[in-house]
Amino acid sequence: MMQINPQWPEGAEQLFSPEQVSSAWDVLAAAVEQALQQRTEAKPIVALAVMNGGLFPLAELTRRLSLPLEIDYVHATRYRNETQGGDIDWQRWPARDFSGHSVLLIDDIFDEGHTLAAVKQRLVRHTDDVLSIVLARKQHNRGLKRDWVDFYGLEVPDRFVFGCGMDVHGHWRQLDAIWALAKEG
Repeated sequence: MMQINPQWPEGAEQLFSPEQVSSAWDVLAAAVEQALQQRTEAKPIVALAVMNGGLFPLAELTRRLSLPLEIDYVHATRYRNETQGGDIDWQRWPARDFSGHSVLLIDDIFDEGHTLAAVKQRLVRHTDDVLSIVLARKQHNRGLKRDWVDFYGLEVPDRFVFGCGMDVHGHWRQLDAIWALAKEG
């Protein structure tokens, strides 16, 4: 059992247990693999994490896939360890050619969708085969339509969530459960 240190967000509530998250990854991986196998043209696959949040989802998803794939990452951020997003800061773009590849664009959460959309917009200049995959899709009507993301594992309420790649002020990404900060008011 994890020992909670003094930096633990007071009043945080567990939304999804480690077992629920693991089950969601299993279902998500099966759906992604089926979608890839149904393609009429077999293409090399690149699993592309959106850092930093996409690191843990990349590991969880790819270890459940039985198809050969390459792994890479892009580092684009709007949050910079804050709870509100700003302009996109491009910190790293892969030095590779994506043409002729299927790209699995993997991130932790689909909130408003601006970061994923910006990454995908750059990718489609090189390939027309990009699948967007997130563990969590937040329930609200801000940003892009909720069906913009191709695959998601869990629906989370419109609260600030962390764990499974998502952070609160740069911490707690490593948790194997999804937590939410205390409700305001």
